[in-house]
Amino acid sequence: MHTRYMFERTSQDALPLVLLIDDDLVSREVTATVLTMNGYTVHTAEDGSAALVLLTAAEDRPQALQPHVILMDSQMPGLNGLQLIGELRARSQARIYVVSGSNPPPELTAAADGFLLKPFSADAFRMLLEGGKPERGASPVNTGDLDPNEPVVSPEILAQFRKLMSETAVRQVYQAVVTDLDRRTEALAAAIARGDGAEVRRIGHAIKGGCGMAGALQAARLGALLESGDNQLDNGAALLRDLRAAARRLQNMLDAEMPV
Repeated sequence: MHTRYMFERTSQDALPLVLLIDDDLVSREVTATVLTMNGYTVHTAEDGSAALVLLTAAEDRPQALQPHVILMDSQMPGLNGLQLIGELRARSQARIYVVSGSNPPPELTAAADGFLLKPFSADAFRMLLEGGKPERGASPVNTGDLDPNEPVVSPEILAQFRKLMSETAVRQVYQAVVTDLDRRTEALAAAIARGDGAEVRRIGHAIKGGCGMAGALQAARLGALLESGDNQLDNGAALLRDLRAAARRLQNMLDAEMPV
């Protein structure tokens, strides 16, 4: 996958320009892909500081239009939260919506113009823009058991992707999920080994958000369990085993249904 989004508007009737700020690569790319394939023009930033650079560059280019909507993840390293909202307000008239895989602090949602719970669809985003209350995304159940009969990927989300994208592009989305899962599993193993509960929860939050947006059901549920923090250091070996199994099942599904 690659960034292919820009601050340009092709006509007065075009959908709002969107700036998406999310430090999680999978969540950022999947969200941008879904919105782009539904007609939105999207620019992405990997953190708050990068977003401010983009907004400053847009100010220096009279021919470029500022974003109309900013989606910002509620949990990011560095510049984030209320401070980031303040910096964005100082540079942009865009509506600011907080997105998260769990309920953010009330002061954060109060400072923003709205909230979307990951995973969310393009329809939920549209409803929010129109002033409605989008349906809340389904949060993964906090259980670590992997059901062999459970779909590896949400059939609804997979069908939506296949409707919007080529089979090659769909495979790229899920291949990126597998690669990210492998990377985060190694980081998780290191965090568990040193007893770093905060890092375990942070990694779990990232897995839940990214895999939830992609519809990777098993991995998203395991991410939610890690984020909950309930005795996860004690259950570290089992959780690592299950995460690796979830990644293998996703890879096997890709190889079987979407061969290169």
